[in-house]
Amino acid sequence: MKRLFIVALLAGCTTVGPDYERPEVALPATYPGAEAQDAAPRPAAEWWRSFDDARLDELVAAARAANSDLRLAAARVQEAEGLAREAGAAYYPEVLAGAAASRSRVSTRTEPPGGAPLERTQYQALASTSFEIDFWGRYARTAEAARANLLGARYAQALVELTLTGAVAQSYFALRALDAQLAVFDEAIRLRADSLAIARARLGAGLAAELDVYQAQAALADAQVQRREAARSRALLERQLAALTGRLDLRLPAQALGPDLFALPVPPAPPAGLPSALLERRPDIRAAEQQLVAANALIGTARAALFPSISLTGALGAQSAELSELLSSGAGIWSLGFGLALPVFDAGRRSARVEQAEARREQALAVYQRSIESGFREVSDALVSLAETAASEAELRSRLEAARGALELSTLRYESGYSPYLEVLDAQRTANDAELALVRNRLARLVFSVDLMKALGGGWRELN
Repeated sequence: MKRLFIVALLAGCTTVGPDYERPEVALPATYPGAEAQDAAPRPAAEWWRSFDDARLDELVAAARAANSDLRLAAARVQEAEGLAREAGAAYYPEVLAGAAASRSRVSTRTEPPGGAPLERTQYQALASTSFEIDFWGRYARTAEAARANLLGARYAQALVELTLTGAVAQSYFALRALDAQLAVFDEAIRLRADSLAIARARLGAGLAAELDVYQAQAALADAQVQRREAARSRALLERQLAALTGRLDLRLPAQALGPDLFALPVPPAPPAGLPSALLERRPDIRAAEQQLVAANALIGTARAALFPSISLTGALGAQSAELSELLSSGAGIWSLGFGLALPVFDAGRRSARVEQAEARREQALAVYQRSIESGFREVSDALVSLAETAASEAELRSRLEAARGALELSTLRYESGYSPYLEVLDAQRTANDAELALVRNRLARLVFSVDLMKALGGGWRELN
């Protein structure tokens, strides 16, 4: 009868609370700004390798091995794994084993019953268990939430990896761009030093005014100050890369780096009509969905507390007055118990917890929807920015060629006495700005390509 009763209880177990269903979020089928590509190659899973830079590969590997944020994320995954195992263990009864020995004496002021001795010794060995039947699925919902939190922690770790890799790549490209800018400033300093020498020579020959010398000195000092500022920014970026990679002694001299900034390949744009469902690969969206799954499951945990709890207890052991008789046949003791606890009045405490759980689910749903909308916007922004900077590069090269021609011609005109030095200064500034604009535009293309990789969850692949 007892077995039949337990089987009947287990057969009647149910799981209260809503089952999870992925909410529908209306999104366009394609990203705005995606243009047709002819058989665009697909970057590998390790998307940063598409830039074909060995030093970048080395920095990314170092960051993934030693970055403190990544170690923190890994430790959180380990914690979530432990919590998931703990929640799963609630399905099984807990068995405790113990042993005890005691000696007691009764008062002489009282008459011992039946002439029992005043002093007595007792030995006991006992195994006990208690088990609450998961009749309403409270443990099942808690375990479901723990599993979702574990998956969320893993996706969060993947997000840290993606963000870290993107930060390393963009910092490295900024460093390379500053090296290119330093080369531009070095050339500008050389040209302005030559111009200062020419102005001084012409002043000595009585062919130019002293104003030309002052203007040339000011232009040279301006280029030197700009170069010093670029050198300061480069040193800060080098320290930033050192912190990201966990190598505080990192040194990246320009001559030890890879090819010229303009020799680095820019990964192709994704194929036309890239489906918006690709956003499901983004770890932040996946993590937000798992938080929603966990919040949904905890509604069932809260609702289960509204119903009666059923528990079983048991103990099995031995007890005797002599240690040598503890394992004898007559020393055995046992007990079985059944408990039922029914909430009668709690002033609405349990129902309030259900309302709180439902509100937390709505919050998690809003976060999930916002993460999808933000991801879609980030992909669209990166596509537009990448396309516009690619289109601007040809125009900036044309501008640079024209500025260099104007500088050469104005310098010849000044040396021949046909134009004032102000014309040379203006041509130098224009050429310098054109070179810097081309370098910065190439940096922007590289940075936006990394933004696109990150926005797509790390590169892309064709979907069937």
